[in-house]
Amino acid sequence: MGLLDDARELSIYTAYNTNVDAITFLDEETVQGLIDEFGAEAVRKRMDEYPREINEPLDFVARLVHALKTGKPMAVPLVNEELHTWFDSHFKYDIERMGGQAGIIANLLASLDFRRVIVYTPHLARKQAEMFVDRPNLLYPVVEDGRLTFRHPREAYRENDPIKVNRIFEFRAGTTFKLGSERITIPFSGRFIVSARFESIRIYTEPELKPFLPEIGLQVDGAILSGYQGIKLRYSDGKDANHYLREAKRDILLLKREKDVKVHLEFASIQNRELRKKVIYNLFPLVDSVGMDEAEIAHVLNALGYSKLAERIFTYNRIEDTVLGGKILVDEMNLEVLQIHTIYYIMYITHADNPLSEGELRSSLELATTLAAARASLGDITSPEDFKIGMKVPYNEYGEFVKLRFEEAKRRLRTREYKVVIIPTRLVRNPVSTVGLGDTISAGAFTSYLAMLRKKGKL
Repeated sequence: MGLLDDARELSIYTAYNTNVDAITFLDEETVQGLIDEFGAEAVRKRMDEYPREINEPLDFVARLVHALKTGKPMAVPLVNEELHTWFDSHFKYDIERMGGQAGIIANLLASLDFRRVIVYTPHLARKQAEMFVDRPNLLYPVVEDGRLTFRHPREAYRENDPIKVNRIFEFRAGTTFKLGSERITIPFSGRFIVSARFESIRIYTEPELKPFLPEIGLQVDGAILSGYQGIKLRYSDGKDANHYLREAKRDILLLKREKDVKVHLEFASIQNRELRKKVIYNLFPLVDSVGMDEAEIAHVLNALGYSKLAERIFTYNRIEDTVLGGKILVDEMNLEVLQIHTIYYIMYITHADNPLSEGELRSSLELATTLAAARASLGDITSPEDFKIGMKVPYNEYGEFVKLRFEEAKRRLRTREYKVVIIPTRLVRNPVSTVGLGDTISAGAFTSYLAMLRKKGKL
């Protein structure tokens, strides 16, 4: 618990995306019912077309079956607001809870008893506000009489704010169903996310709060920013992605204006290549740390022009390709630290002059995977004591293989100018839920990294 206790001394700012996660646990019957409703042939045909967004119910069923067949977690945007009623008539939601990276991370850090957690989201409807944990260390910035004050999110909600609902379909390994004559067994547990991407939900800082960002920066040790995947290329009011990315850049520069606050960007899947490229080129060079999973690093490399390497990561998932891709990213974007999380391992890539030793970087990753294991075991983390549950979870069975492949990769690749560390994940056999595990890993890794920098007088 030593490193976690050090991390809990920190104050963290987190923004922008929060939503309500409506979770459904899929069973054989439900999946089969959806296929039968549209017919196996129609589903298969639409699967071949591979729709990038959900405009009608068949798009959803096709992409869902594809995700179940591969057992890979996926997120596909829902662009047709009228489909709310179709979803609500077809599914009952087993759980409704906080979603969105900023919201999940705020609740996690507040529950772990961090000194102060300041959370900001531009849309704070009452239902959303009630999903924040009731902790005195969790605060929302409010401007009153031209001054910055803080209130608990539950006291800061706004009556007419829009609300974003993401529907999450959790699936379990071993579930079987039929697609026509083909019998499919789901190979891995995971989730399929239908993320609402509507005009009314924007990613920005309200104009009256913006001038106070330097003041917020002075009050925190680090910032975790996320939600940029919610930006659209164009809006009907004439604004576009460039407008919101310019504002996002200003936010980061304002946070860092009075002191060099360390900023971590949590990257999430952006389907549109043009938008992905804009986010990478505009924001990565301004932040210190970036977190992503292995599918996302392949997407990023593809956007940067390394399509062959991206293809190799997608197809073979080899550690050496991920390390090579990570080195490229750290160099081209001049990142202080890149963190990549996958189901079987977590990795840090930094330049060789990073103030932390490889051992210290490893202990930061250890804390991250232990926190995630606690969350997967319990479904949520409600106190610092929950961390101990994660310590009982064993490392995954590929742990030794991961280490061997990593040593091989290091021998093959020039890594003298870098510190590259990798650890196997602690893997919960039957997780209560898989939502928020990547966010938990990133928040645990980034805050423990800051805690060690602070100890060395480097923060």
